[in-house]
Amino acid sequence: MKKFVSKWLPAPETIHSSRLLRWLGPLLHRPWLWQFNRRTVPKSVAIGVFWGFLIPVLQSVGAVVCAILFRANIPVAIFSTLISNPFTYAPIFILAYQLGTLILGQPPDPASIAAMEGTVLPTEPASLFSWHAVGDVAKPMFLGLSIFAVVGAVISYFLTIALWRIVIAVRVSRKQQRLAKDRKAESNTTRNRDSLK
Repeated sequence: MKKFVSKWLPAPETIHSSRLLRWLGPLLHRPWLWQFNRRTVPKSVAIGVFWGFLIPVLQSVGAVVCAILFRANIPVAIFSTLISNPFTYAPIFILAYQLGTLILGQPPDPASIAAMEGTVLPTEPASLFSWHAVGDVAKPMFLGLSIFAVVGAVISYFLTIALWRIVIAVRVSRKQQRLAKDRKAESNTTRNRDSLK
């Protein structure tokens, strides 16, 4: 599983040389931050998904700091933040905004949703960036993103544990089948030898 996943994970050298993470210095060299096992990987995925939903910019910094605090795998945590990326930003923001307005009991503003989709530009650009407009959108959106972050982290944690167990069970089953075939082939060879005698 490590070989399969490691193709997509950032290399330790890349993380060590990152300008955003260089300030963490010797903390990045702790060996347990690079271990790939059933304890570190689910934590790492949950941390990455949490920061990926919560903050769409510089989420890798938050993921690395949490990975250090919770002794999780840094490359997996960074990779998991990619749940939010240029292709998913708009749907995540719109759904988070709609969820936030639903919880706060506010009607969603169609103009704000259209602006997030990038389909409609405001007639007065300054009006979109006024403090009042930002507050109206930011409050429900941050509430929605926070809920996505917490729920997403919990679901991804248990989903990763379940997936890990399934992969291990499949590998053990294949190994047992191989051993059974080898034993059968060995017993057939022994019988053939005995019959020739």
